Amino acid sequence: MRTVVVVHTGPATIQPIKQQFQQILPDVRVINLMDDSLLNDVMAAGHLTEAVTGRIITYMQVGQQMGADVLLNACSSVGEAASVARAAISIPVIKIDDVMAERAVAAGTRIGVVATVRTTLDPTVRLIKSKAAAAGRSIEVKEALAEGGFQALLDGNSELHDDIVKRTIQSLSDKVDVIVLAQVSMARLIPLLADLKVPVLSSPQSGVEAVREALARLG
Repeated sequence: MRTVVVVHTGPATIQPIKQQFQQILPDVRVINLMDDSLLNDVMAAGHLTEAVTGRIITYMQVGQQMGADVLLNACSSVGEAASVARAAISIPVIKIDDVMAERAVAAGTRIGVVATVRTTLDPTVRLIKSKAAAAGRSIEVKEALAEGGFQALLDGNSELHDDIVKRTIQSLSDKVDVIVLAQVSMARLIPLLADLKVPVLSSPQSGVEAVREALARLG
């Protein structure tokens, strides 16, 4: 049985990703490593720090020692740390939002990015711009921060979180060709957005599909 170790920076990403593994890779053993101080420290600093990057690398090394065939980074706020970790890891390291960013670039030139955390918004925008550059495409990125959404989620008020995020998405929808949800925790809103005229992309499904492809390449 193949093993995938998922590195989380908070509890909100565990269930959405677990559901995708159950649907896409039901026969894979999934181990979750979660340290909520990672995201807390990034938010306190306002950006990814060397200390957090070091801890991400350590957790991924631990995941490899636990027998992982593939590692999955679950948090866009530390995605750039996962990229750094690849140099220290001898197994595939998948970032949850890589494929989503590629699909966004392919979907249009005006890309909206919605997040509830500023420290997720900025690296997601950088990722999309890097994917566009690699594809030779010229794009315009419009950012939207769903103020108060993350705190509502921390307070256990998922209904308020969803309402704030949905209104933010709707306000952006007439200005862009495609909308990217920058956080895994926002993916559950997808069924509520069927009436939008533009596609809305989230990362859990495409991220786990990328894991499936990485496992297939291992033979």
